[in-house]
Amino acid sequence: MSAPLVLSERRGDVLVLTLNRPDRLNAAPPEMFEALTGALRDLAGARAVLLAGAGRGFCSGADVAAVALREGDPGEATEAALTRSYNPALLAIADLGVPVVSAVRGPAAGIGCSLALAADFCVASDSAYFLHAFVNIGLVPDGGASWMLPRLIGRARAAEMMMLGERVPAARALEWGMIHRVVADDALDAEALALAGRLAAGPTVALGLMRRALHDGFSSDYAAAMTREAADQRLARGSADATEGGMAFLNKRAPAFRGA
Repeated sequence: MSAPLVLSERRGDVLVLTLNRPDRLNAAPPEMFEALTGALRDLAGARAVLLAGAGRGFCSGADVAAVALREGDPGEATEAALTRSYNPALLAIADLGVPVVSAVRGPAAGIGCSLALAADFCVASDSAYFLHAFVNIGLVPDGGASWMLPRLIGRARAAEMMMLGERVPAARALEWGMIHRVVADDALDAEALALAGRLAAGPTVALGLMRRALHDGFSSDYAAAMTREAADQRLARGSADATEGGMAFLNKRAPAFRGA
C-alpha cells in the first residue's frame, strides 16, 4: 500500500498538512493537490493550518512527468491538471476562514512556490529558495503566480523571477518582503508551529475576516475597502471572542479566545 501523498495531523488547534513525497522533493502530481484540497475542506475545528514538506524540500514543483504521461494533447492535459487539480487547492487556501502558515526548507519551485506564498505567513529556513523556472523550458508560471508576485514584491522583481527564472534565496526573499521570517534549518519546524499555534489561539472570526479582506483588497478601491471593513467589523463585534477581548481589556488580563 503506497504512502499518502499528504499527511494530516492535529497539533492542538493547528492542522499540519505535509506534502509527502520526500524522495522526489515533494514533486506534486495532480493527486497530491487534490488530496490537499480535500484536507483543507475538512478542518474539523482546527483554528490554523500549517503547510510543510517532508524531508529536504517543501515542493519542487508539479510532477511534469505525471502530467505528460496522460493521453491526448500535452497542452490540454496541462491546462486540465491546473484547472481540476492544482488551482482548486490554492483557491481553497484563499477561501479559508482560518490563518495559514507555510514552513519552507529547500526548494519551493513552480506550483510549490505558489503554494508556499499563498499562506498568510511564510517561514523559511536558511536552505530555502523560491523559484519560477518555467522560462527555461518554454512555459509560463502558474498557480496564480502572475497575480501574486507583483502584489508581494512589485512588478520589476516579479518580472525578474518570472522572466529570468533564477533562484531567490530565503535571505533575498525576506529582503524583498516576499516572506515573513528566515530561521535556522533545525529551528524551522518549531518556529513555524509556534507561529501557527499563536494564530490558532487568536480570535478566529476576526482573523478569518482579516485574511479575506487582505486578499480582496488587492482588487478593490479605497472606498470599497472601507465599506467592507465596516461590514466585517459588525460581524467581528458580534463574536464571542470580541466580547471576551473587551472584558479582558477592561479587567486588565490576557484574553482567552475560543474561536467563536
